[in-house]
Amino acid sequence: QVQLVESGGGLVQAGGSLRLSCAASRRTFSSYPKGWFRQAPGKEREFVAAINWSGSSTYYADSVKGRFTISRDNARNMVYLQMNSLKPEDTAVYYCAARNGGTPMSQAGEYDYWGQGTQVTVSS
Repeated sequence: QVQLVESGGGLVQAGGSLRLSCAASRRTFSSYPKGWFRQAPGKEREFVAAINWSGSSTYYADSVKGRFTISRDNARNMVYLQMNSLKPEDTAVYYCAARNGGTPMSQAGEYDYWGQGTQVTVSS
């Protein structure tokens, strides 16, 4: 069973930065496309960013483009989300997800594995 564990969430003021990390439990996981999603209270889970298996291609939601950066370190089985210039509307639980092959996708239903989530709260 593949496990994903997120960390790095917390409380930050608007304009600040956070770096989320996602650790995978299985080495073969390093070849999986991965994504970050978020879900705010009362809202549906939404796409944030995705990255292909090698890290050569990245994709972002328009709402975070230019502020967030997704990256990965396959040697460490890690994927990261660097979040800069945070806004109160970025407040949500952030989830790491992995897809069993294929290309990175922006639809949550295309992902096979999910972490438990980490809370990000941005105060105004």
